[in-house]
Amino acid sequence: MNTNNAAALRHLGPAWFSIVMGLCGLSLAWHRAAQQLGEWAHALAWVSGGLALLVFVLLALGSVWRWMAFRDAVREDLQHPVRHAFFAAVPVSVLLLATVGLAMGGPRDAWHALWWVGSVAQVGVTAWVLGRWLSAGKGGAGALWPGVTPVLLIPIVGNVVVPLAGVALGHPLWSAAQLGIGLFFWPIVVALVLARRIAHSPLPDRLLPAWVILLAPPSVIALAGMQLQLPPAMGVMLWGVAAFSALWLLPLVPRMRSQAFGLPWWAFSFPLAAFATLTGRLAERAPDAPVLQWLAWLLLAVATLVIAGLSLATLRGLWRGELLVPEPVPGAPAQGLPGEQAAKP
Repeated sequence: MNTNNAAALRHLGPAWFSIVMGLCGLSLAWHRAAQQLGEWAHALAWVSGGLALLVFVLLALGSVWRWMAFRDAVREDLQHPVRHAFFAAVPVSVLLLATVGLAMGGPRDAWHALWWVGSVAQVGVTAWVLGRWLSAGKGGAGALWPGVTPVLLIPIVGNVVVPLAGVALGHPLWSAAQLGIGLFFWPIVVALVLARRIAHSPLPDRLLPAWVILLAPPSVIALAGMQLQLPPAMGVMLWGVAAFSALWLLPLVPRMRSQAFGLPWWAFSFPLAAFATLTGRLAERAPDAPVLQWLAWLLLAVATLVIAGLSLATLRGLWRGELLVPEPVPGAPAQGLPGEQAAKP
């Protein structure tokens, strides 16, 4: 990593917490698989969860340092049309860490307190992020379109994550209420993103991996529904939505692969892990459908390989000084909406 000076911390934005989300999702996926695969799978769950906690602590300390040293950079992120939504990744990470901790055992009271912090913070961050829709500011409503990207689904996902640990902690009503927030805004955000794509402009190429976030809401909502003992058919229907979303996005993969590695690539991590976990849970409920179980193992293997690859690429990028750097500025004028280049994360 390039450590010539501390200025690299200026670029340690909230998007880095997507790494914690991905590692937590992988830990939960292997924890579920351990019921059939045994202790080695449980060990992988522990390793992933431990790495997630370590990364979270390092990012939290770095973020505090950044706030003290580069407050102008933090204010810029808060005002940015796209990057502001990544702040929701912080409480989502807290909620997922509490979920992983509860699944693995340990100090239940500590995980309970952490869950409350994440849950309440998630409501506040969601209200703040979506509140920008009601106060367009300069440029009117048209100024909001550059910020309409799949990244807006992160605060939505945070609300539907709440029941994963909340029900076991004894808060089914609160969990159901917060799940309702996600259920209401999930189709709205997806509709807005598609409206931007069809009627206004495509996403910047650098943001193409963010489309994979579409897999996360239906996958996590189905898992949350299982915790709240909602009708089993709902889980199957939502799995179908996630599976179709994956097929729908396949034609984009070649264009995604043409992009240089960056933090947006971590958008693959948590959605893939959540989809693998949901497939495994449904396979447990349908033992007479071995194809579903084989698909669950395949998805878990893919999610593991993807997250391992993302981790190695991130370490390599940090070592080479390629990640904590200013965003690239294209030489050619932006296509599509005015201010599109300013919307790049």
